[in-house]
Amino acid sequence: MTSISTKLTNLLRLRTPIICGPMAGASGGALAARAFQGGGFGFIGYGYQSLEKLKSEVDTARSILQVDSHAPLPIGIGYLGWRLERPNTPAKELLSLALDNNVQAVWFSFGLELQRWIKFIRDNELKQGATKIFVQVSSVEEALVAAHDWKVDVIVAQGTEAGGHGSSTAPSLLALLSEILSIIPKDGPPVLGAGGLANGGHIASLLALGASGAVLGTRFLLSPESLYSEHQRQALLSAHTTSSVRSMAFDQARDTLGWPSGVDGRGLRNSTVIDFEKGVEIGELRRKYAEGVTADDPDRIVVWAGTGVGLMNRVQPAREIVEELHDECVARLRAAASLLE
Repeated sequence: MTSISTKLTNLLRLRTPIICGPMAGASGGALAARAFQGGGFGFIGYGYQSLEKLKSEVDTARSILQVDSHAPLPIGIGYLGWRLERPNTPAKELLSLALDNNVQAVWFSFGLELQRWIKFIRDNELKQGATKIFVQVSSVEEALVAAHDWKVDVIVAQGTEAGGHGSSTAPSLLALLSEILSIIPKDGPPVLGAGGLANGGHIASLLALGASGAVLGTRFLLSPESLYSEHQRQALLSAHTTSSVRSMAFDQARDTLGWPSGVDGRGLRNSTVIDFEKGVEIGELRRKYAEGVTADDPDRIVVWAGTGVGLMNRVQPAREIVEELHDECVARLRAAASLLE
């Protein structure tokens, strides 16, 4: 493998600047571990599971990677800030799980008290700076706070094209990333792009803009290591570029309404979205959704997906996905370089 060298790959000692982002209910220990084996980096997504379930996913990654219990674990854990902030959530125990397992990185998003959790990591890590802190942003203002006030290690710029949850007012990835890169100093933290990415050409375009790496989610849902069901994966394979939509329908149907103001989710348009838009009573919407969960029916349950979903046409092992993305990226970078005289 021809290595790609960026601030991100140097920071995490990777062969390629490709990240499998944290996806609650979809990215577990197996997916994170296999992404690392492919040369990239992967995150376990913490959302609604118990402390014990999160520990089980970390143990799975450690077993796959055959890493000793006291050795650094080359994966990350992504935390939803608003879930940590709930009164009955064992937030310190959840964060301590990352520190006790010596994971290489943590990722924070969607919270009103993210600085509190960043401080907890810094105050409790075994060695100062050993745990790399990623923070997801959707505006220039958020990026400036993350870089200058919180001193984070990595900034992830998420555009409106991203599947899953994100800011309902986020600009396009190219616009957001370009503006953030223009105000973050060269000696500042690496800036990554996320949202609607599907292939190595997309990744190469971000690197050409000045990004240090790319975060993909939907592409990794189409791996056997993801926690998505076969029916959900088939729905993704049948989707087109215009099949996804931003909506609060799924959070209303699942009663997951603790997200900060201005956050909604992008998923495949299905009967739940249509009923929500028609004004179907919430109780009825939730009843139908519960039936869909029982039947594993992708026409009812949420299938998160970014705008690049229409460019994905097969299920592949996560390791193979990283390797293929990397090879495509290298080819596109070389092709672009050949245009110069």
